[in-house]
Amino acid sequence: MADILILYYSRYGNVAEMARYVGRGVESVNTCRALIRTVPAVSAASEAGAGDVPAQGPPFVSKDDLARCAGLALGSPTRFGNMAAPLKYFLDSTGDLWLSGKLAGKPAAVFTSTSSLHGGQESTLLSMMLPLLHHGMVIMGVPYSEPALMSTQAGGTPYGASHVAGIESNYKITEEEKQICITLGARLAELSLKLSV
Repeated sequence: MADILILYYSRYGNVAEMARYVGRGVESVNTCRALIRTVPAVSAASEAGAGDVPAQGPPFVSKDDLARCAGLALGSPTRFGNMAAPLKYFLDSTGDLWLSGKLAGKPAAVFTSTSSLHGGQESTLLSMMLPLLHHGMVIMGVPYSEPALMSTQAGGTPYGASHVAGIESNYKITEEEKQICITLGARLAELSLKLSV
């Protein structure tokens, strides 16, 4: 069984919901399993992680989860066109994995949620790719052969899955956005199997 790590940070639940759809896509591929993990919030008082292990929902990620995965989907809400600090804080702690090359050659994909249609979706997706490229991962996106990418009136980019959540973070994920998440997960799982041979 190939474990595909779906690692995300979500403040209002939209990225968490996207992660579940990416996971659905992963698990549509025979012999692949979605390993959904999150990161703790970062305390405003210091650089330490804030909060206890969640009582519900996915557990916090460990570096071992990252080292052992066959592929990685990384998700974050947009913060001024960039990934959120809690996800960046975790990635900044992975220097030992970079030094050992544990992630080199593994496929990776990214997804995000923004308040507005032009709220930095693509720059956030690109910013999440940068540490993955430094780790030597193989970055993949969503091809225009996915029909939902051409018909979406909300989120969805060739760089990765995206969602427009609205100013109050209350817009439901559209059918097109769901399909793009599922496609992203399935493509990531398929590429993980091909690259692990």
